[in-house]
Amino acid sequence: MSEKGTNNRKRSTPPGRIQSLDRAVAVLNSFTPERAQLGVTEIARLTGLTRGTAHRIVANLESHQLLQRVQPGNRYALGPGLLRLAHSARVRINLQECAGPIMTQLRDETNETVGLHVVDGRFFRVVIDQVESRHSIRRTYTNLGESIPIHQGAPGKAILAHVPTDVQQQILSGPLEAATDNTIVDPELLKRELESVLDKGFAISLAERVPEVCTIAVPVFDYRESVVASLSVTGPSSRVNKELLLEFAPHALKAARDLSLMMGSTEYYENHSPDYPPHS
Repeated sequence: MSEKGTNNRKRSTPPGRIQSLDRAVAVLNSFTPERAQLGVTEIARLTGLTRGTAHRIVANLESHQLLQRVQPGNRYALGPGLLRLAHSARVRINLQECAGPIMTQLRDETNETVGLHVVDGRFFRVVIDQVESRHSIRRTYTNLGESIPIHQGAPGKAILAHVPTDVQQQILSGPLEAATDNTIVDPELLKRELESVLDKGFAISLAERVPEVCTIAVPVFDYRESVVASLSVTGPSSRVNKELLLEFAPHALKAARDLSLMMGSTEYYENHSPDYPPHS
């Protein structure tokens, strides 16, 4: 890519974009764990900038400690200034704090209880927060903080479908305990269920963990594109059935996408539409 091409692309971008800032970000993004040290010529090739432009940007980034020179050799690595920024972001980006407003909006859209579930080791999940339905008869999580086998119920299945293959295989090898008569304890059936979760983007539970409770859950990803949580919409089976859960799906998927973006994920929900099932 030539620098001329970069300029042409700049003219087609929305108003308000700052070309010099875009170029500086491109220089920083050229560093990866596999390319921890780069010379100016390599940076220019990776970004499509001229060597002179790349050198000026590198010098400016070095002056702000966002890059640092590596000795010996005229090479550069990411600098300590980025560590300070990352620490500030990590303190600010707290999953539960970020999830609160999103969960409230999802509750308002569905009028059912919304739960936030996180991974607890390899084999369990934990409910860490909820925004309760306003219905007088509603689902209420009374077990906040307690470990729940990850294969039981939609929130766990939404997470389990996206864990590394070796972890998933270890869980599928059992034993798989039943919480209700509807809990999936057959490894082959559970495997097919997880494949369905990957295909649809969400998991459904019809009284698989708690009798007379129906739930839809969607995965949440972080900056590593690793699943770290799930959001659930849940209610009593006297009011909530599979058809209604499918109506909740677009709202739940959008909520999970918004939360994942706040946690630094940029890939998963770019490739998975938040509009399932399709609107008529």
